[in-house]
Amino acid sequence: MTGVTFDFGGARVLVTGGTSGIGLAIAHAFVDAGAAVTITGTRVTRDAYDVDLAAFAYQRCRMTEPTEIDAVGAGLDALDVLVNNAGQNLPGGRSEYEPEVFEESVTVNLFGAFRMATAVRGLLTASAFDGGASVVNLASMASFFGIEIVPGYGAAKAGIVQTTKTLAVAWAKHEIRVNAIAPGVVETGMTAPMMDFEQLTAPLLARTPLGRFAQPDEIAPAALFLASPQARYITGQTLAVDGGFSIAG
Repeated sequence: MTGVTFDFGGARVLVTGGTSGIGLAIAHAFVDAGAAVTITGTRVTRDAYDVDLAAFAYQRCRMTEPTEIDAVGAGLDALDVLVNNAGQNLPGGRSEYEPEVFEESVTVNLFGAFRMATAVRGLLTASAFDGGASVVNLASMASFFGIEIVPGYGAAKAGIVQTTKTLAVAWAKHEIRVNAIAPGVVETGMTAPMMDFEQLTAPLLARTPLGRFAQPDEIAPAALFLASPQARYITGQTLAVDGGFSIAG
């Protein structure tokens, strides 16, 4: 049996936070499917990263900086797919129970995603991609469950789910579909600090029917599907890619 493949030949894709983890896996998957992909990151140039990013165009964009978000939109000639992946929790290792840190987390994970979608809406409206243009937002299991350590991140990711629904309704008339992915725990740089603490990981694994955490390249196909013509009648939905975590008792 061969794997499922997608054809994004000629498509223009923007993946925010595409320099590592889930974002990098999604960006590579779109390139492998024939798309021209632009990624964003927080460093001045792509050469500042240890990973090879030569397959992508690169724009610096800190999601706390509205002018940089607007500049990304202004720097693109055309766009068919936006993947709103950029995000972080516990910024700088600080507690999200500190009000200013809570606000920073919400800014990066929710306000920044909304601003980016707004910045590129005109380009997406002009898209002639089969099945319509797409926004794919990254939600989280923290959208649905109370994760004590990250109140700001959880609030933002819950907002992503509702924003996905609202923009799907509002932008359908522009032939823009808006969906989201809610991953379970994925082994990335962001989750690496928790992996050495069995008291954190054991309960999560015990609740996950598939019995393991995900790899970034297991999240990427969901993004391609939601942006593909095969999903042309899907909008406003949040797809859990969580190994069954959200349905286990």
